[in-house]
Amino acid sequence: MEITEVKVFPVEEERLKAYVTIVLDHCFVVRDLKIINGGTGLFVAMPSKKRKDGSYRDIAHPLNKETRTKMEEHILKSYLNELKHPSPPEPLRGSDEDSGSQE
Repeated sequence: MEITEVKVFPVEEERLKAYVTIVLDHCFVVRDLKIINGGTGLFVAMPSKKRKDGSYRDIAHPLNKETRTKMEEHILKSYLNELKHPSPPEPLRGSDEDSGSQE
């Protein structure tokens, strides 16, 4: 498994630093990973869903420490690179220009 694309969406919050979308092997996307500034530094939180009892459960996650470490290193490297060299904003979907509507 290889992370073939990482999109970082920085946010201005105290602990939450960015949302991340990754693509695995050019064919599988995982959205809503989070980069969080915790007590020991930055870490990557996997996408999760709130349960009826108020707890959260990961929707997708690595099954072993080696994979988690590899993913986290790749994602955090992309995040730090994005902070140094921000990407231009993507065009809004559904705008008049994209939809072909005429006035």
